[in-house]
Amino acid sequence: MLAILERLDDDSRDLGLMVELLAALRPRHADDATSATAQVRTLCQLLKGKPAHAAALRQYLRTLLLSRRHASLYTETGVLSNDGFFSELKRRVAYRILPPALGDDYLSDALDRILLRRSDQRWIRAVPADDWLALFDVLCAVPDDRQPPLMLAGLLEAIRTLSYRISAIGLEPRLTNFHTAIETHESPFLAQNLETLRFLAHCAERHGQQQDPGLAASHERSVPCLADEDGSHLLVMLDQCDKVIASIRKQALRQGTSIALTYLLVTLSQSIQRLRRLLELLAPMPDAQRRLAALSLAQELIAAHSNKYLVRDLVRDNINLLARNITENASQTGEHYVADDRRQLRQMFYSSAGAGLVIGFMALFKLLLSNLHSAPLVATFLYSMNYALGFMFIHLLHFTVATKQPAMTASHIAAGLHSKDGRNIDIDSMAELCNKVVRTQNMAVLGNLATAIPVAWLIAMCWPYLTGQPLVAPAKALQMLHDIDPLGGPTLLYAAIAGVCLFLSGLISGYYDNQALYTRWAQRIRQLRLLERLIGPARLERLGNYLEANLGGLMGNFYFGILLGVMPLLGFLLGLPLDIRHVTFSSANFATAMVALDYQASWQLILTSVLGFLAIGSINLLVSFSLALWVALRARQVRFRQGWQLLAALLRRWQQAPIRFFIGTRDSNTVPPGD
Repeated sequence: MLAILERLDDDSRDLGLMVELLAALRPRHADDATSATAQVRTLCQLLKGKPAHAAALRQYLRTLLLSRRHASLYTETGVLSNDGFFSELKRRVAYRILPPALGDDYLSDALDRILLRRSDQRWIRAVPADDWLALFDVLCAVPDDRQPPLMLAGLLEAIRTLSYRISAIGLEPRLTNFHTAIETHESPFLAQNLETLRFLAHCAERHGQQQDPGLAASHERSVPCLADEDGSHLLVMLDQCDKVIASIRKQALRQGTSIALTYLLVTLSQSIQRLRRLLELLAPMPDAQRRLAALSLAQELIAAHSNKYLVRDLVRDNINLLARNITENASQTGEHYVADDRRQLRQMFYSSAGAGLVIGFMALFKLLLSNLHSAPLVATFLYSMNYALGFMFIHLLHFTVATKQPAMTASHIAAGLHSKDGRNIDIDSMAELCNKVVRTQNMAVLGNLATAIPVAWLIAMCWPYLTGQPLVAPAKALQMLHDIDPLGGPTLLYAAIAGVCLFLSGLISGYYDNQALYTRWAQRIRQLRLLERLIGPARLERLGNYLEANLGGLMGNFYFGILLGVMPLLGFLLGLPLDIRHVTFSSANFATAMVALDYQASWQLILTSVLGFLAIGSINLLVSFSLALWVALRARQVRFRQGWQLLAALLRRWQQAPIRFFIGTRDSNTVPPGD
């Protein structure tokens, strides 16, 4: 380090020496805080022992800072651009592959050259604040009062830029159309700009700087405010901006949102937060507190600068709210999949029994389609339509497919976890909810199997009398039993793939529910004049209301069928073990195969097959439920670390009342034991 300090040139604008100096401070491992701290302390001691080197380094840094513009570093680093989500995504991907050209005009470009490694942010933050401040004190030991503060001009310009940006975003039609109160009342996004101009004028007067003519004119036209000098009134206006953003996000949970609206809200929140951080540096405070605030902002800027091309951060910041809305719609749907008492359990059984009846015929159609021996692409299309139209028909009849429940009930459970840190959660209430979900799920599976198996058996028995030949040959029947053997092949893997498809269909359902609410499907359908003349205004209104309420369910079932039908072809094309096993279809195939074999099967084969489709059902439910619960928790930013306590509470309920655990109470108002 001493050799680097001896080569310093006071008037040099070359970043090479700064790069070398930072490389000397950089530890071998980014997480080695001890080495990084020791290097910073060594540099501090060298500068204390060599005042001439300290003066040279101080002047060198001053030259570098004066030769570059600072405002863009404060306004753009860690704040999303106004280009939109997909444009920003494209830019980040492109710059990760081929970085942008760097110039000599901006301080942010200088950081790109100095901080060569993205891991530099870790060791810089790991060094204690006292050591960084001690180094700063050595460099600023002889302040020159004749020279203006280095960073002030850039800070004021950044504050003005951020204020205008907040005003512009606050006037975006996507926001004003969604939150009409902004137009009917005074917009806090515009009011904060007036306060910002007043604050900047006071700062310019206080520090004796030349005012921008437009800024001065605006200040002359504005009404004086006693609180402008410390920015307190401006902070109040920013708080009101935050309240509007919170109101829009809360409204979006009921009316849906879009990626564009979510991106605007994230950009607006980041701009307001950055404006607060800059105002904090200019507010009256003790010098020690100001230095700590400046160091904290510097570390924040370095971290954001190091991660500015990360796609993961962009997706995380923008998708959380959208995923929250999708899972929120799913959780509201999940309320219909949770039975509170035995009457509702009976209704669930009847509903799932109806679905099993339809699936029995869907299994028949799939067998008939397989006998066509069509080309792979044609067969895939036919299988997909059989699945998709069948599941949509089940939805239209208000029946229930048991495996569709977990993606909905998992979100409903996550909605009950309101604590972000996993604390203060009522374990007994959560255990009661989980108990209801378990018994409802069991009843739905029982209802599906109670009709799917008899219907498939009855069809296989009647088929020879109707057509003169068996539905399937014995060889085909043995293959069908082999396909549900849990130990004789990748059956459980295929069941897990079906569980992933179930999970994806739940997300798709929530997405379309969100879109139907956000784009006001009911109102748009009522505006179709031609359809109104064909079916009348009353039927058209009912159609619009139905589609707005059920678009997610219909599209989720449609795409679920497409996923099930396409998966085998995808595995064939990629040469991967991709296929699906669904519990209800597997149980129907079991009944068909037993009829084809004339029940001439060993008890071992029968037992293995029964255990096979039960295992398939368990994997279907477990995978889809786990994925849906994980996404729902992430979307709500909930951390739940009390799984063992919840499991113990469930076990305690089962021990105290095993019958009630599985069939519930007669009345939903009855309080079960353990509460």
